[in-house]
Formats: sequence, structure tokens, C-alpha cells
Amino acid sequence: MLARRFLGCIFILTVIFVAGAVAFFQFGSAMLVRSATPKGNYERPAPSTDPDYVEASSWISRPGSEIDEARWSPDNAPSVPTPTRAATFYIHPTTYLLADRWNAPLKPSGQAGDNLRLFLKSQASAFNRVSAIWAPHYRQAAYGAFLLDSENAHKALHLAYGDVRAAFDRFLAEVPAGTPIILAGHSQGSLHLTRLLADRRDALKGRLVAAYVAGWPVGVRSDLPAMGVSACKTANESGCLLSWQSFAEPSNTKLVTDAWVGTKGLAGEPRQRNDMLCVNPLTGAAGGSAPPSDNIGTLVPNRAMQEAALVPESVGARCDAGFLKTTGDIPDMGPFVLPGNNYHVYDYALFWANIRADAERRLNAWVSQ
Repeated sequence: MLARRFLGCIFILTVIFVAGAVAFFQFGSAMLVRSATPKGNYERPAPSTDPDYVEASSWISRPGSEIDEARWSPDNAPSVPTPTRAATFYIHPTTYLLADRWNAPLKPSGQAGDNLRLFLKSQASAFNRVSAIWAPHYRQAAYGAFLLDSENAHKALHLAYGDVRAAFDRFLAEVPAGTPIILAGHSQGSLHLTRLLADRRDALKGRLVAAYVAGWPVGVRSDLPAMGVSACKTANESGCLLSWQSFAEPSNTKLVTDAWVGTKGLAGEPRQRNDMLCVNPLTGAAGGSAPPSDNIGTLVPNRAMQEAALVPESVGARCDAGFLKTTGDIPDMGPFVLPGNNYHVYDYALFWANIRADAERRLNAWVSQ
């Protein structure tokens, strides 16, 4: 199962830094897998506890939210007007690293809650200049749910996706008919986004500005046909999908390719090494390269990871065999660069201002069609 194999690799890479490299190298990955696998068997929460997305409290971000990190912008970015032109549905990545349950609480507290808010600031905020942001709380599958190809793990993923789909259906009911829609996700959020695109392709027909499926591999032939969308071929195209996975040189992408190649795609075809999609967020087109001078702003956090500033013309990028390889001088982004020079955590931050400009350009193209 792709979810188990791919995010299992990401888990191991992340925990080396989060839980400590010494433990990893002394005891090996098996110890970490055992310690992170959720305890006991999955038990479906009572239906009475399911989130009600009619309630504003079931959303991290939505129009009218009083405290909303998705409305944040760095000090040196242009001011953000109150957008009315489009609506973005954003699905956050995994933030829950504990092993006490198969699915996180709907509204995680502590470090998981802090990380969730940081991702809204560093990812969802890229779309706040052109759209209202809708980001649901959902019972994300805990990291340990990706380490076993088991019935427990499958049920945990299904519960998480069920919340996302229910939130999206409510989003569609709340947003005025005909409003253009942007979809955005990262990592586990992008996994759920691929399923959502396939399940709700008819509802999205004619309304999709673009889908930003970052930090998750997508097959051009094995996945896209089931979603009813094509890869973005030009920067001025609407209704298409962008996907990228960021690495610096020298890179080691073997963990990702080993986990992905051979798995069954959404379209029913086995995924192949040469089928992995890379859309360069600096150019807005599949394949190709761009120099650092084309990057109008990398979002560089401060040491406390509470604020950030845009640093222009520092990071370039080129698509290379399905992965996005950075060029130039990457600023100090913080402690979560993964082994193999994997910049997974920073897939949005590295290209934040260009992603913002990309969304605005594609919205203009959608309006003009």
C-alpha cells in the first residue's frame, strides 16, 4: 500500500531528527517502528463524535474565523485584501507523532496543534491573496498508522479520508455555486486530496482553478486519469494539477522511489519510475528548470519558527526524473531537512511567493476562459 510504504519512509526520516539520531543508529529502524505503532486494535469512534462541518468549530480556517493563521502574511509581502474571487480547500499534513491511538483527536493539542498552525502559516497562506481559505479539522491518521499494511492501518486512513470528504461536501454546500475552487494539500493531506479529486471529479468539473498536490508522488498515467485532471503544462493554464517533491543536491531519493514504484495507481495501473510527475512551482510547467533569479520569495522562518520573511532570488529548481532538485543557495530553513537532502517539510516555503503568484495567474486564466 502506497500510503504505508511512502509515509513509513517519511516517518523514519523525520523521527531521526525529531526523536533523536542516536537512538536510530544505535537500535535501528525496527525499534522506532515498534515504538511508533499505535497501541491496540483500531476502534471506530462512536458516530456521535464525528465532526459536524456545519459547525464553525470543526474548521481550523474558514471565512469569519477570529484567529486564523491562514490569513497570515510575512511582513515584507504585499498586503492581503479581503478576497472574494475564489475559495481554497486546504488539507494539512500529518502533525501527530504519538502512538497512543490510530487517529489523532479532531483538534490536537500540544506540539501537534502547534505544528498544525505552523503549516497553515507556511502553506495555506500562499493562497490567501486570491481566495478565502477553508481548512478542516480532521482525524488525521497518526504516523504509526503508515508503518503496517494491516486492517487497523487501512481503517485509520479511511476514517481520516472520510472526514476530509465530509468537510469538502460541506465546503461545496457553503461556497456559492460557480465560485472557482483551488485545492491544496501536503504529504498526508495530498494523499487524501488525490482520492478526493477522483471521488468528486464531477463536482469539480468546470470549477477547478488548480490542484496543488505537494509532497506526495503522483503518476501521470497511473493516477491522473482517475482524477479527471491533467498535469499543468503552462503557467497560464487552469483546471490542472501541480505536484513536486523537493530535494537539494547531492540528493538521495531511493527511499521514495522504492516505496512508490510497483504500487497500484488510482487508475488501476502499476506505478513506474518514469511516470512520476514533477511540475516546477517556479515555472508552473511540468519539467524544465528555473534559476534562483526567478524565485520571487522563499519563506524563511526565524529560529522560534513563529515568524518568517521572504528572501528573493536565492533558490532555483529543476525537475529531474520526477523530483524537484533545488539550485542556488538555500537559506537556513530550520532543523527539519531530512536525510538525502530531502526538503519535504519545506515544499511550500521554498517557493512560497511563486506559488502565490501561480494561484493568482491561474485564477485569472480561469476567469478569462
